[in-house]
Amino acid sequence: MNTLFTRRLVLAAAGLCAVAPLQAQTWPAKPIHLVVPFTPGGSSDILGRAIAQKLQEAWKQPVVIDNVPGAGGSLGAERVAKAAPDGYTLLMAHIGNLAVAPALFPKLPYDPVKSFAPVAWVASVPNVLVVHPSVPAKDVKELVALAKSRPGQLNYGTGGNGSAAHLATEYLKLQSQTFMVHVPYRGTAPAVTDLLSGQLQLMFTGAPVLLPFIKSGQLRAIAVSSSRRLEALPEVPTMAESGYKGFEADQWYGVVAPAGTPREVVLKLNAQINQALSSPELKTRLQSEGAVAMPTTPEAFGALIAREIVRWKPVVQAGNIRPG
Repeated sequence: MNTLFTRRLVLAAAGLCAVAPLQAQTWPAKPIHLVVPFTPGGSSDILGRAIAQKLQEAWKQPVVIDNVPGAGGSLGAERVAKAAPDGYTLLMAHIGNLAVAPALFPKLPYDPVKSFAPVAWVASVPNVLVVHPSVPAKDVKELVALAKSRPGQLNYGTGGNGSAAHLATEYLKLQSQTFMVHVPYRGTAPAVTDLLSGQLQLMFTGAPVLLPFIKSGQLRAIAVSSSRRLEALPEVPTMAESGYKGFEADQWYGVVAPAGTPREVVLKLNAQINQALSSPELKTRLQSEGAVAMPTTPEAFGALIAREIVRWKPVVQAGNIRPG
């Protein structure tokens, strides 16, 4: 009797071990939902839709974009953290909800490391410092001088308290010892709308959403946050070239799944996303939008997340940044 019972246990265990490889072979068998934790039109949305299109073409399954804005991207991240770990619910993750949020929210409803399985690092996106044409500043030096002559009179918009754009601008304020007023929005797109109308004077956010308006002359770019100039904006100097040596505040984006997602599914996703990022079509598209493709392993992306959590915590504390 004991022998029979033991044999059944062994067979059951073997069956369980076979579930993950079998699931990877049949996955995806239904639509995939890619949660973008910001409003449509921002950098996360632009990159998420580009990746979704490539996955849909490869697997002939719908990849649905779910925009879930709020709390600097934390609401969308929470939804994915609590989703079934089956590979059908993914997050278009961002520096804000994975690296900055832990310093902002003492009781975050997810752990940026433990709640997710890193899938793929999609892109690095330098922030671009832009001003409305009515602002009489042609470079960073002139902008800082203007801000010092008019303390509290220049308003800058971001996609929310604690967003990457918020941190980049607060870092500039600390470095330049200026006082500019932060106006948080529920996403980057509505902030850009108010900047275009002149209700805001400046913004320091991801390149993809700003490039069309820079090219059309509706906004004036005066610096980029990366260590090198952007191919899409070769005439715009870096912050280091503008007198702020060592200033670097790029945004980054990647895909994560709920913790516990089968390893085989994660690797299948990683391979397909990396293939998409390496395609000439998507490379050119990302470069034209000021983004740099970053195809790599899930482990490398996980290491980036861990490093960035450590890096941005002191910036949040020094700027006394609080969630709205």
